[in-house]
Amino acid sequence: MPPFTSSFELLRNYDSIFSGKRANAMRWMLRSKLHKATVTDADLRYEGSITIDEDLIDAVGLSVGEKVLVASNSSGSRLETYVIAGERGSGVICMNGAASILIKKGEEIVIMGFELSSGSVVPKSVLLGPGNKVLRWLEKGPTEKEK
Repeated sequence: MPPFTSSFELLRNYDSIFSGKRANAMRWMLRSKLHKATVTDADLRYEGSITIDEDLIDAVGLSVGEKVLVASNSSGSRLETYVIAGERGSGVICMNGAASILIKKGEEIVIMGFELSSGSVVPKSVLLGPGNKVLRWLEKGPTEKEK
């Protein structure tokens, strides 16, 4: 709770503070999503991270070094790691280091980047197909089910 300089200021902000509806609350919002990516390689000996085709990084607005959440549709594993740029146009999605023990070559995954925001964020989401090529942009909200 923010510090208040007077009792009047506290009373003026009472509703927003104690109702759970803080007007300026910061939340982690989905900003980037690569949906149904296929892991093309797994390298246990690498120091860590996930290597992603640089075209895919650009398509959804990820950044090299950015923390991402990776969820496997195949095994149910979830992990956080950071992005390394892979060769443009290669379709590479490589799990590196310890992450390669949890998520293996051939698994279908979702890669998500988030943004801390006080307002809504329109995520850049793409559906990937064979060779991790973009099939189409996902224009639905992150909570709507794909048909």
